[in-house]
This record gives sequence, C-alpha cells and structure tokens, in this order.
Amino acid sequence: MTSWSYGVILAIAGVAAVVLLVDLVRDRSAQDPHFIALGVLELAAVAQLVGGSVALARTERDVEGAVFVSYLVTVALVPIVAALFSLAERSRVGTTILLLGVATVAGLELRLWDVWAAGRG
Repeated sequence: MTSWSYGVILAIAGVAAVVLLVDLVRDRSAQDPHFIALGVLELAAVAQLVGGSVALARTERDVEGAVFVSYLVTVALVPIVAALFSLAERSRVGTTILLLGVATVAGLELRLWDVWAAGRG
C-alpha cells in the first residue's frame, strides 16, 4: 500500500469533518454538499479497497490478510451506512451522524496503516 492513499482519504475526511463541524455548530441539517463529500470519500475508499487487495496479493510481507481486508471493506462501507442513517434523520442529528462516520473512517485509516506497517517484520 502506498502512503498517498492514506493521505488522500485522511485529507478528504478532514475537510469533510471541518465542514460538518461548522454546519453542526450553525445548527444546520445535512445538505447535498455533505453527501457529495461523502461520495468523494467513498470513491477514494473503493479505490483503496481495490489497490489494497492487489497490494496484499503481491506482497511478501507477513500481513494478517483477513484483518487487513476487513478494515478495507469497513472503510468502504462506513460512508454508505452514515449517509443512509443521515437521510433517515433529516435534522441536526443527521449532520452529527455524518461527522461520526467521517471520524470513524479517519480512525480506521490510522489502524489500517498500523496493520500494513506491522507486516514489515
């Protein structure tokens, strides 16, 4: 795995978190730009899922494959689940749900980096 994929996802998640936090403080519900940001995050996560799976298949590292792939899949699923729950709750709580989803993706990315780096031996 390349470090730029982690950086891209963390940057997207960071920008989305700042925007969501500002709108949460302003007492706004989730809007279309929030879902567009989640869509961009989802595209990056799916690209990382594909790239990470290929990197895992090609590597000689001692990486725990099941754990690594489960983190990749979870990172790809969290934005979708957060968007669905946010659409079900069209109030300020929906914005909070999106913020929690973005924070979860960032946390999972950090753990994913640890799992991949642990395979260096």
